[in-house]
Order: sequence, then C-alpha cells, then structure tokens
Amino acid sequence: MQPIQKNPDLSAYLAADEVIDHHHPVVRQTAARLAEGAADSYDYARAAFEFVRDEIPHALDSGDPRITWRASDVIALRTGICCAKAHALAALLRAEDIPTALCYQKLDVVHGLVAVRFHGAWHRQDPRGNKPGVDARFRLDGEQLAFVPDPAAGERDYPELYDAPHPAVVEALRAAADVPSLWRTYPAAL
Repeated sequence: MQPIQKNPDLSAYLAADEVIDHHHPVVRQTAARLAEGAADSYDYARAAFEFVRDEIPHALDSGDPRITWRASDVIALRTGICCAKAHALAALLRAEDIPTALCYQKLDVVHGLVAVRFHGAWHRQDPRGNKPGVDARFRLDGEQLAFVPDPAAGERDYPELYDAPHPAVVEALRAAADVPSLWRTYPAAL
C-alpha cells in the first residue's frame, strides 16, 4: 500500500490539537522520561511505541469500560481502544518533533494506527497492544502491524495519512459513555 499524505505541509503532522494534546504536562513528562534513555530519534520513537503498546492496555483486552480519546487522558488513565492509543503515540512522537500521521484500517470496525516519517518516507506502526495471535512491532524495514486486512471479508487498509484524527472516530469516542456503548455508534468504515 502506498500511503497518501493528505496534507502537503509536513508541519501539520507535528501540530497539537484537542485530541493530540502533546503540550499537556502528562504528555510532556512522559515524553521527557522516554527521551532520557534514547540515543536518537529512532530509539525514542521505538521506546514511545513500546510504552503505548505495552504499558497502556487495550480496553477490550483488559475489560476496562472507560472511554478515553484525548492523548493525555489515554496516558494518565492507562487505557484506550486502538484509536485512542494511536492518539497517545502520535502525541508522544510529535512532542519530540517526529512527524506522525493518523491512519486507519477497515476491519470489523475502523482500526486506528499511526505512521511515522523517517528517512523521507512514512512507516505505519500499530500500538494496539499484543496478545495471543497479535505481535505488532516497531519497524522501518517493513510493517509488522497487529492485523492484516482480508479483502475477501471486506477489510482493507485506508491509504490516507491524516494530520488530525478522523472526525467520525473522535465523535464516536466523545459521545460514548463507556466501551460497551461505544460499539453502537463507532464507525464500521470511513
């Protein structure tokens, strides 16, 4: 899949907003702690990915009913579904000036991931969280995502790289009272 950068202005993929709130103290403190042990921006990006993947449980896997959508809340509360975890990773990466896009797959529902820009190219990463049958890794030499869409089942990768979270995803997350109620309004496709 060849990614399509929706915004030609690369600085848009460093911006903060209400969802990717990388200026929030919780995000800044976490970024600073992760940066302490990093030798370079690649090492930092890998550490941030592993932090979100491994230290913030996926709400469905952990049974946590709380909904998070803002990056700082995902990090502070240590819970989120895939899109919320992608928001947290995007904020941590942008906090250290690493251009980061939001991207999506259509599985049973919309699945969120990120793409980081290194060496003049975008590289998709999936911080969803590993479990039996899911082994996502931070890689620049190919993708090792949580899921590979099955076109025969109507699944697909969306090629667009967004500078901000998709409004349909944010709207559903903001409106849900808890994870079980989320699935009544969460988008099945974009």
